[in-house]
Amino acid sequence: MAIGDMMMMGSGLMGSVLAQAAPPAAMSDVHLAHYLFVACVMFVIGLIGFLTRRNLIIMFLCTDLMFQAAGVALIAFSRYHLNHTGETFTIVLITVAAAEAAMALALVVLLFRKKESLDAEEWTELKG
Repeated sequence: MAIGDMMMMGSGLMGSVLAQAAPPAAMSDVHLAHYLFVACVMFVIGLIGFLTRRNLIIMFLCTDLMFQAAGVALIAFSRYHLNHTGETFTIVLITVAAAEAAMALALVVLLFRKKESLDAEEWTELKG
């Protein structure tokens, strides 16, 4: 049955067509380079922000930016090689980033309650 025949039968059948006309084409080297450039820029911005800022919330946001840059690179390589390994690792990476964000928020709240400041130097004075 052709696609034109299905369109004539009604709009309900168009949503049920799942097959693609052709397999996805491989990503060219130029496109991969663009994605990797964006990932590198994101990672460098996150690294510079982490190393230069003293506010804990900004530092953890920069860490998440570096995680997202790694995710972009993994997905770009996954699409370039036409497999799903990079996408699977990206799901794990997002899970780790969510756990890191939860722990970071708990530590920031603890520090703010004890010292009334979000300066990273305050961590050196906390001893258990």
